[in-house]
Amino acid sequence: MNNNLVILLIEDELAISNFISTILTHNKYNVIKAETGKDALALTASHCPDLILLDLGLPDMDGINVLKSIRIWNSVPIIVVSARGHEREKVEALDLGADDYITKPFGTSELLARIRTAVRHNQKVREDSHRELDKIIIGGLLIDYEKRIVKVEDKEIHLTPIEYKIIVLLSKNVGKVLTHDYLMKEIWGPYINENQTLRVNMANIRRKIEANPAEPKYILTEVGVGYRMVDEV
Repeated sequence: MNNNLVILLIEDELAISNFISTILTHNKYNVIKAETGKDALALTASHCPDLILLDLGLPDMDGINVLKSIRIWNSVPIIVVSARGHEREKVEALDLGADDYITKPFGTSELLARIRTAVRHNQKVREDSHRELDKIIIGGLLIDYEKRIVKVEDKEIHLTPIEYKIIVLLSKNVGKVLTHDYLMKEIWGPYINENQTLRVNMANIRRKIEANPAEPKYILTEVGVGYRMVDEV
């Protein structure tokens, strides 16, 4: 991956902005900064960043409104970096189009890993838009969309139609957190409102594809928010 990417850092606290900027620069990212929502929107339009790190607590507008405004016209990866750790805020940001959510304080390694994942996912989406993939391989997991076959370590796994739809939806969004509501609406439609149905199906999928369902390596849980299929193991 070419690390000379442009990252727009939207953060009004100078100490945090300088800390994150130093990390990114040290890892060969080009950084541009915005302290307000208004500046953030202008810089997104003028500089076309490869990724955005967005704090929600901005002085002139809520970061959620910045997210909404950008998503109207731009699909750039956006990682929310915020002190708001409530599940409700995470779910709202992800449902509105954020690619990921990191709660302050966070570790340097975690931040860099989330950035790499978001960039990889965005590149994959753009590549896939030009060609219809017939399969995906993640470690020992193979999902063949054309044949509707799922294999783990070359052993075919028998899934129900619903379980297959769930694993396909996750696999076509590798590296991205899909919220409970998003998954349920995509799989069952807009009128179901029972998370237990999703949890039961997810438990069954893990029992079938994971060596240790209690410590999954393919489909991770974002507690209270949703699920993420890893893009590599």
